[in-house]
Amino acid sequence: MELPIQTERLVLRSWKEADLEPFAAMNRDSRVMEFLPRRLTRAESDQLAGRICAAMRESGFGLWAVETRRSGEFIGYVGLLAANFEAHFTPCVEVGWRLAHRFWGCGYATEAARKALSIGFTAFGLDAIVSFTVPRNVRSRKVMERLGMTHDPADDFNHPKLESGHPLERHVLYRLSKDDWMRSNAPR
Repeated sequence: MELPIQTERLVLRSWKEADLEPFAAMNRDSRVMEFLPRRLTRAESDQLAGRICAAMRESGFGLWAVETRRSGEFIGYVGLLAANFEAHFTPCVEVGWRLAHRFWGCGYATEAARKALSIGFTAFGLDAIVSFTVPRNVRSRKVMERLGMTHDPADDFNHPKLESGHPLERHVLYRLSKDDWMRSNAPR
């Protein structure tokens, strides 16, 4: 996949050393990490960025660093990632995002995730893409719905990487098939 990738307002690109500090700040922010198991230290955040970059080298796609076209400022990540756990719907590829709090409510997650879906279905020939979160994460669920993803409560699951009884253990699963994506993105 040739980078950078541009949308109307954003650039999806490879990670840079300069992204690590703002990424670490995001991962320390309790608002950003509200529906994740815990906030990350700088070292843990740097390790996560390293794993993201390694996954991109391995699969050709991944969680791209995102910046605004206007300022060039790093705002977070959006992209595709192969699930690294076993569940009734794996193996699969997930579309995911994490943006700094001050960039919420601008439509950036939806804009970049739409591009990621397009790349997954057209450049990588995926048949389906999923997304998941905890039931209370209404903001992310709304993004999933704006992307045309659908939720069937029968697909909900307990995340296997969280201990039984953890308050974030239960997850909702959203899906989008290539056929449904093509129907909703066909030229009119």
